[in-house]
Order: sequence, then C-alpha cells, then structure tokens
Amino acid sequence: MQAFISTLQGFAEKYMHGITQTPKIRATDIVEIFIITFLLYHVLVWIKGTRAWMLFKGIVVILLFILVAAVFQMNTILWLAGRTVNVALTALVVIFQPELRKALDQLGRKKFVTALFDFGLSQDTGRFSDRTINELVKAVFEMGKVKTGALIVVEQDIVLTEYERTGIELDSLLTSQLLINIFEKNTPLHDGAIIVRGDRVVAATCYLPLSDSMSISKELGTRHRAAIGISEVSDSLTIIVSEETGAISVAKTGRIYRNLDQDGLREHLKIIQNAESEKSRLQSLQRRLRNAKKRRKNTD
Repeated sequence: MQAFISTLQGFAEKYMHGITQTPKIRATDIVEIFIITFLLYHVLVWIKGTRAWMLFKGIVVILLFILVAAVFQMNTILWLAGRTVNVALTALVVIFQPELRKALDQLGRKKFVTALFDFGLSQDTGRFSDRTINELVKAVFEMGKVKTGALIVVEQDIVLTEYERTGIELDSLLTSQLLINIFEKNTPLHDGAIIVRGDRVVAATCYLPLSDSMSISKELGTRHRAAIGISEVSDSLTIIVSEETGAISVAKTGRIYRNLDQDGLREHLKIIQNAESEKSRLQSLQRRLRNAKKRRKNTD
C-alpha cells in the first residue's frame, strides 16, 4: 500500500508540474495488457455473481478517494490508509472465506478452462415470466388462507449457489401447485426456504442466514428474520407467508414490507422483473447475432 501511495504521489507531482514523458511501448507490454485485461475481466465476472460485488463497489469508491488524496497531497489520509490496509486485507479474507474457497475449488475442475473463454454469451438466465408471477401470487395467497408457512427466495443478479447447496436440488418448473405441495405441513420439503431462479424452483429446504438487526420487531419470528438476513447479503427478494397469521410479507435490501395484498405483492415482483428486462434484451440480441453467424457459415 505504501508503494501504491508513493506511485500515486509521484504521478500526481509529475502531472501537476507537466514533466510527464511519453513511455516506450514494446510488444511484450501489449501482450501483458491483454493478459491482465483478460484475467481482470473474468475476476470481475466471478465477483459479480457473489455477494462480494457490493463490497467491491465500496472498495472502488475508497480507492478513488485515496487517489484524490494523493493528487492533493492529503498526507494524514494517506498515512491512515497505509496503516489500515493490512488489517483490511486480513478482514476481507476472513469475511469472504466461502467465496475464496469456491473460487479455488473451480480452478481444479476440468471445465474451468472452457468456462474461462466463455464471455457470458452462452448464459441465458433471463427474467421470470408473467406466468411465474401469477403462479407465485396464486400459491402464496392460497397458503395464506390456510396459514401454511412459506419462505420463497427469488434470485436476481447475485447467484445464491452457496445457499442452494444447503438444500435439496429440484430444478422444476414453478407452478402454484408445486409450491403448495412443497410447503404442505409434515412433508419432507416443507422445512426451510426454496430458491427461485427465472421460471424454475432450483432447490428446497435451504438454510438462510439470520439477520442480527436490532430494529426487527420482536413479534417477527425466525422465518421473517431469515428473509431479512438473505436480503442483507444479496439483491434477492423473499416472500414470507406467516404460519401464525397467514399474512404475506416481502423482504428486500434489508427491509421488510408486511401485510401485502395481491396487488402489492404483484407490484414488488413486477419491479424486479422490469429491472432485469434490459439485461434480457441484451442477451436476446447476443443470441440473434450468434444465430445469424451460424446461418451465414451454413450458407457459405
């Protein structure tokens, strides 16, 4: 960190005094730039699929702040940054130990090299359809009428593989009858949460992290605290059906919205559906481009 700050200071001094010189670029420098760019891109793609993405954006803001401090010679801030970097790095390793372990595990997989050259064009996550929204709303309020407790996590950009592994894999098309059967009392899959990805239920009986927020109402139980907990570490939306009252609630971004009616729940689902529409249009364009290239090759 000290070397990084010294480099920034040296660059700032040269820039402020106009003593910059045009560097000589060699062929090996260009190769290094391509290699570093390639690896950095794939690291960012991996980070974006984990809860580390939100932390990464915060780190970028701090680095920009340090850069400004170096340009304007704010020595106190630079001194504090240099003294705290070692502690911060150790804390990051401890906090994100599961993500780091998963990344190292992927290095030993046979398909890792193939995935390394996949720039995300083959992925087709897509947004969930209007039919899925209707099925979700129908199932949730049917369970609310008979006070069947339920916990439904709707995944967005941050992939919930870490929590998916704690449950039982299903990979089934989402229907209202499927959800009602899963959460029926005294059935093997009713305990825990289900995770919804796109139009499919990917796992059931999943364990979620409990929120330790002191602002949560004491009348809310473990199911609601788990819903808030997963919303604090990801961008998911979680639907809760209370087993005591049958009331419907939604948790997202660390907040809970209670006693929703059908229109209220549908509105929350529509918001996250529309948030993914731009990404879906881009993926659709990419698929059309790939299909056009294939047709062109076949005609040639």
